[in-house]
Amino acid sequence: MEFSVAEVHEAIAASRPDEECLVFRDRRFTWAQVTERTRRLANHLRSQGLGVRTERSELQGHESGQSHLAIYLHNGNEYLECMLGSFKARLAPFNVNYRYVAEELRYLLNDAAAEAVVVHSQFAPTLAEVLPDVPSVRVVLQVPDASGNDLLPGAVWYEDALAAASPERPDVTWSPDDLYILYTGGTTGMPKGVLWRNADANVECFGGSRADTLDGVVAEAVGGLRALLAPPFMHGAGHWMSFRTWNTGGCVFVQSVPERLDPADVWGLIEREQLNFLLIVGDAFARPLLDGLAQHTYDLSSLTVLLSGGAPLSAGSKNEFLQHLPTLMIVDGLGSSEAGGQLSQVSAGSGATTGTFPISPGNHVLSADLDRELALGDDELGWLAKSGRLALGYLGDAAKTARTYPVVDGVRYAVPGDRARLRADGVIELHGRDSVTINSGGEKIFAEEVEAAIKAHPDVYDCVVAGRPSERWGNEVVAIVRLREGRSPDQAALLHEAERHIARYKLPKAVVFVDHIVRSPSGKADYRWAKQTALDA
Repeated sequence: MEFSVAEVHEAIAASRPDEECLVFRDRRFTWAQVTERTRRLANHLRSQGLGVRTERSELQGHESGQSHLAIYLHNGNEYLECMLGSFKARLAPFNVNYRYVAEELRYLLNDAAAEAVVVHSQFAPTLAEVLPDVPSVRVVLQVPDASGNDLLPGAVWYEDALAAASPERPDVTWSPDDLYILYTGGTTGMPKGVLWRNADANVECFGGSRADTLDGVVAEAVGGLRALLAPPFMHGAGHWMSFRTWNTGGCVFVQSVPERLDPADVWGLIEREQLNFLLIVGDAFARPLLDGLAQHTYDLSSLTVLLSGGAPLSAGSKNEFLQHLPTLMIVDGLGSSEAGGQLSQVSAGSGATTGTFPISPGNHVLSADLDRELALGDDELGWLAKSGRLALGYLGDAAKTARTYPVVDGVRYAVPGDRARLRADGVIELHGRDSVTINSGGEKIFAEEVEAAIKAHPDVYDCVVAGRPSERWGNEVVAIVRLREGRSPDQAALLHEAERHIARYKLPKAVVFVDHIVRSPSGKADYRWAKQTALDA
């Protein structure tokens, strides 16, 4: 048996109606209240004629037969309610990067054929600018915020829509085939919508139970997890771990300042609410949070697990966290929009490393030409791959779907684009995304590998690496570096440290020092910005 996200959440809710499910600022919602609010949202969406037009069995992997709802929000209770309410209405929700300018937003909404949008008032002017060019949108719900912007013409306030809708279970049959859509970040190319059957996403992305009865699913939801998810929910890691928390019967906490990473807000919330789980995204989140620990003392004795997903967390950052919190378990989680969760590495005590993961079932390394699976100890640099429950494909793009999901010896794999080597000891060495490799002097150099080497220097606060044209090398490696406050630029010292970790041919030919490194709200490096910065320098 397979179960939809909607029926799983409702079954767990029925087992603990009065326990806390979702907390944002002074709003504390029980499981029963979240159930009622998401039913009301679902019934409002269905009253607008939104839902399923064509069932999954009649469609190809890159096609959708459902209405799509764009979630154009900062973190808050409304974001997760919109995801769950969409599933209950049999709509497919998808994430919107709230930093997009009008041109990018126009592309995204048209690419997704969005029929409904839920938007924070702060972003209403940008949405208003593009709506005349997005004819598919016919329902807009607006969430008020500190901007005070007026309600858009034709829109309805979010809470008004819920208040006027029925609290009864929607009159639909929830299907495990209904879609969950995750748009890629677009930091190296145009965003693409990855289509998941929500039952597959519930297991592979949201960490849900594999039990074959709802009673079994509920029995595994033992509760106890009190989780703060610091990244924006519009990044996969944020809403994956939110639903993973709910799948355990736990409670999701949202930081009070969702517009930016505020270390005092994050640590203060953990201390005040005695939270036991924190999600971050790599060094971009780790560095300011570590600064916060150095500047103020908090009682963080409740915090047992820190998970980093979506970007590498360097060994140096791990060791600093363990110096402050020696009993903390640090987990590196590796996954992708196309494959879901893949690999994990646990660090505790000492001996933290960067970019190595023990292989686990369903994960593989395929050969460079994608014609076979590599065995333990094969020295070839291949492609990280996953088998089993996978996404269906990219919305509207059959060709890219076929490239990313090749069939090798009768097995369908997801190959998101990470280069990897499988060692004889069963450890996968991750080298980085092929889309950001630099071909210099005939050698392929992986940006993330060089970044980790530069970050090993104690003066480095953050680093991103890009390539730029070179008459001698074809392309040359350029490190863009932000130093710690009060430190002076010393390119020779940085290269000397990096040389301890990578071969000399991989060393940057130039270092550009900057006051700020541009990353997406989720903490991922913006390689288009990095390349332009390297060119400008």
